[in-house]
Amino acid sequence: MAKPDDRSDNVAKLQEAVQNTKDNLEESEHYLDEHSEELNPQEAEVLTAKNEGRRNAIQSMNSEIEDEKNANT
Repeated sequence: MAKPDDRSDNVAKLQEAVQNTKDNLEESEHYLDEHSEELNPQEAEVLTAKNEGRRNAIQSMNSEIEDEKNANT
């Protein structure tokens, strides 16, 4: 028998994921600021692209949080 779909903690899990992603973004940006001269252009480009992906992920997760909140009201 399948487990029931318990979505009661989705908002909390998503909020934690957003915070973790923000932390990773900030850490990576700090690293780029501090070590930009030491990085080769490809490494800097990879980190910059990852950070853009993180920004997009944060935006998507925030939208999903709003959807979950609206579904639970």
